[in-house]
Amino acid sequence: MSEVRDKLALEMERAVGVLLAEAEDREPPPRVELEVPRQKGHGDFACNAAMQLAKRLRAAPRDIAERLVAALGDGGGLVARAEVAGPGFVNLWLAEDRWRDVLRGILEAGAEFGGSELGQGRSVQVEFVSANPTGPLSTGHGRQAVLGDCIARLLERTGWKVTREYYFNDGGRQMRVLGQSVKARYLELLGAAAAPPEAAFEDPENAWVDERDGKPVAFPRDGYRGEYVREIAEKIRGEQGDGLAAAEPEGVFLATAKEVIFAEIGATLESIGIHFDEYFNEKSLYDGGQLDEVLSAMREAGFVYEAEGAVWFKATALGLDRDRVLIRSSGEPTYILPDIAYHRDKFRRGFDAIIDVQGADHVEQFPFVRAAVGLLGCDAERVEIVMHQFVTITSGGEKVKQSTRRANFLTVDELVEQVGADVFRFFMVERKAEGHLDFDLDLAKDRNWRKNPAYYVQYAHARSHGIARKAAEAGVELPDAAGFDAGRLDLPEEIELIRKLGEFPERVARAAGARAPHHVAYYLRELAGLFNPYVQDGKRHRVVSEDAELTAARLALMRGAQIVLANGLWLLGLSAPEQM
Repeated sequence: MSEVRDKLALEMERAVGVLLAEAEDREPPPRVELEVPRQKGHGDFACNAAMQLAKRLRAAPRDIAERLVAALGDGGGLVARAEVAGPGFVNLWLAEDRWRDVLRGILEAGAEFGGSELGQGRSVQVEFVSANPTGPLSTGHGRQAVLGDCIARLLERTGWKVTREYYFNDGGRQMRVLGQSVKARYLELLGAAAAPPEAAFEDPENAWVDERDGKPVAFPRDGYRGEYVREIAEKIRGEQGDGLAAAEPEGVFLATAKEVIFAEIGATLESIGIHFDEYFNEKSLYDGGQLDEVLSAMREAGFVYEAEGAVWFKATALGLDRDRVLIRSSGEPTYILPDIAYHRDKFRRGFDAIIDVQGADHVEQFPFVRAAVGLLGCDAERVEIVMHQFVTITSGGEKVKQSTRRANFLTVDELVEQVGADVFRFFMVERKAEGHLDFDLDLAKDRNWRKNPAYYVQYAHARSHGIARKAAEAGVELPDAAGFDAGRLDLPEEIELIRKLGEFPERVARAAGARAPHHVAYYLRELAGLFNPYVQDGKRHRVVSEDAELTAARLALMRGAQIVLANGLWLLGLSAPEQM
């Protein structure tokens, strides 16, 4: 596809040169760009060269476009049709034999088809998930995990050197509350009336009453109430006995909780095929003095002041809508200060690009972090954010209630157990990240390949292998790139299928550039929507027949679809089954 595009671009440049020569314009011609139109009826490629030339040639873009079409002709045999559209676009349709050349290119490239060197070996860090070890991963974390991993895969396939990183904080208020919650459950197991020092009974729900003796055991305000907290308390009691009633919550209770929960988070990520190259602990920023360094540098630059007992970032002086607290009056840093230090550390590690994948609840502070690192001498334009909205789980038309505090929510583990890792991953990236995701649990659990979009794509791949097995049983070998007559693929649906296969590199490049894996998911559904009906119509599209040349050509088409489906499924982190 890229080779055909390059050749066609050269032909368009030749046509542009003709028009410039006629106008006696000796300045260098503009660069010709060919785009794949989003709408099917607008051709295989579209070119805006006429609009680029309008000022230089002092003519209306549509008039220039008409002249370009005439100068282009058949584009050296590449073009079957060229039309002027809209304000002056030139829409181009390739000659059918050129699409058949694309099929040969797919078979030659194999597993590499769809890849490129757009990244030119540059380094990029993709940070995602970054959940503190306070409980099981929610479906929101699950969406972020799959989104981040797919972005990393797309960047790898397009020539970037990718580092996947997980940033976590095992200190701060949330962790203290976790330790208090575990101790409260430990005391509950003992039937004790004692309470953690920070606990309060202002809300009746913040107290638990022992059914045996009626004595209340306090639970911390905003504590973590999931069953997993009770299980951790049981583990501690089983290993260390009943003598910890006077122990500090931030001692053995918090240490055990961190160990258990982070191990479970790791296992959850492993179950959906997520791996990281680096784990970065926020505490290292404290221990290494980086928070103090950042604060001093910002103060020296004149963007730090004190008010109301707190230390503030003078963000309004950089054009932001308000100032932000860096250190509370209690002396405890807010989230933004270590985030600034963390991003400065990313720059110090020399990444050419930095991508933060974050939920919508964390996006508000991103402009402040980026402004601060720019203030510290970093190229803030190299930092970008991919924001995703939350996930709503529905079943039977009703919303499944979710609450990360109370843990009466469907965790990633529970969801994957019901639908499987492949379906989970596909559903998590089939929509734009910035839009809310309605995860239809009933559809995800449906094993019917015609209904479930993940299975619909995988079935197409499995069906291609089924055809290959039938060919082998008939003693027919799959052809290589030179072993078939592409001219035998002359049905309109066959040409359309080849065209769709040829779009794959463009879709991959678009998805990687936009950090948007949903483009790949859409594409795979479109491709499966052409391939599945094609192979199901065994009467019109019989692959293995007595016509040896036609058999070889259709097996090549089948093999091309198989390659592209497998490559696309890999980009989404899904398996490519050979049987279903």
